[in-house]
Amino acid sequence: MKNEFQSDRATAEFTVKKEAEANLPTEFGLFRIVGFRSETSDEEFVALVKGEIKPDCATLVRIHSQCLTGDVFNSLKCDCGPQLERAMEMVQAEGSGIIVYQHQEGRGIGIVNKIRAYALQDEGADTIEANLRLGFDIDHRSYDQCAEVIKLLGARRVRLMSNNPDKVRALRDAGIEVVERVPLEIKPKAPAFKYLITKKEKMGHLLQLNGIF
Repeated sequence: MKNEFQSDRATAEFTVKKEAEANLPTEFGLFRIVGFRSETSDEEFVALVKGEIKPDCATLVRIHSQCLTGDVFNSLKCDCGPQLERAMEMVQAEGSGIIVYQHQEGRGIGIVNKIRAYALQDEGADTIEANLRLGFDIDHRSYDQCAEVIKLLGARRVRLMSNNPDKVRALRDAGIEVVERVPLEIKPKAPAFKYLITKKEKMGHLLQLNGIF
């Protein structure tokens, strides 16, 4: 089936391909859910899309990295679940936008290794120290194909909902104009304090962390 967002000719340069699309009614409103598959790996991507996406308009966009513990089990060790909910609320209020859900659990190390990292954190390590002790880099994620998904959905200018400067750089490097970074900071709860402080102080995330300091 022909991709309604881009012509077949226009998609020749991309390494992700649209595979499926359907309506998705949610507690926050009605979205279109669009599934993409990488043609260079076994990675899949899901995008929630609302409204008409126009290349000349600044589209509200979020790249949300998969977090099973936060998104599904409501873990208090991170702010991921509330961030996803806030992003959906903001897109619904805007009337249009894109949320790309990236299947790179635990900054790319996978759920089992993420649990191993949690065990090291129980012993006092922070999230970066835990990854390094397990033999991983600080962050294994790549956002190149997320940028392709955003382009295939028709956006070229975006207002990016993120606290992560790496995501801003990745979209700009991919030729997407980031006209605004929209902070997505959730009031933290005590179990997440160390995690968020580490992200701010060691990873350069743009966080105010009001109520922690």
